[in-house]
Amino acid sequence: MKDIIQSLNILKKEKNAVVLAHIYQQPEIHDIADFIGDSLELSRKASRTKEEIIVFCGVNFMAETASILNPQKKVLIPDMQAVCPMADMVNVEKLKEFKSRFRNPIVISYVNTSATVKAESDICCTSSNAINVVRSVVRDLGNNIDIIFTPDRNLGGYIQKVSGIKMNIWNGFCPTHNNFILPEYVKTIKNRYLKAEILAHPECRPEVVDLADYVLSTGGMCKHAKESSCKEFIICTETGILYKLQKDNPDKKFYAATSLAVCPNMKKITLAKIYDALVNIKNIVSVPDNIRQKAYTPISKMLEINA
Repeated sequence: MKDIIQSLNILKKEKNAVVLAHIYQQPEIHDIADFIGDSLELSRKASRTKEEIIVFCGVNFMAETASILNPQKKVLIPDMQAVCPMADMVNVEKLKEFKSRFRNPIVISYVNTSATVKAESDICCTSSNAINVVRSVVRDLGNNIDIIFTPDRNLGGYIQKVSGIKMNIWNGFCPTHNNFILPEYVKTIKNRYLKAEILAHPECRPEVVDLADYVLSTGGMCKHAKESSCKEFIICTETGILYKLQKDNPDKKFYAATSLAVCPNMKKITLAKIYDALVNIKNIVSVPDNIRQKAYTPISKMLEINA
């Protein structure tokens, strides 16, 4: 393990490369990454990086977003099969058909979408800034619009509930959050750790969100855990976040709502695959220029809005 990490650190300098990793990545990926964050943090970092090569340790839509923001740079993904099932639940043809049903449609797309869907959208958002994005759209365009939110029904439902703004919500979901983080699991572990705060990602199903003390993005969870006086936390999101939470807060305890909450696609990235991609400059992620130009605007609008 130490040998490959040392080799990768040398290789990054030789190739003028930066490694960006999502919080859900495996611990050894955290240890080699130059920057670790949630989707919004990674998008912002990708837009500002100075290196010529970006190695993106995440799933495909994240690497696409980095490529859209950096068309002059090489963006590599260590495993081309690291896809996002939720992003695949919407495509541009179905979205266009759905838009045709409304008189004045405005599409807000979660960043967990393909480049082609982003290109058909008016603005993107992440779980960190989704509520502020929706409010900004209504503030700028008024109430005489038909907001379409795609693809996550759980995030969309949460935004609608908190903001009071009616939306037409796509019927997509994250299998890891929706199918494996169940309210009965959360109740069981809460009974074991009565003093623990429950932190839930808004991609969780509503019954889980209703049990939470705080509903936060992954980046929001990391920030809250540092600032909270609480010493124990039940974490309702993908288990990869636990490594960073514990590393950043050694005096606190973190418990997964369930050990089943694992994204198999996030876990496809390995140190060996990062090394292979960087040595051979392989698995280059690029977006056709006509799509890239259209997708750039909604992503840029997203980056202007804070969490």
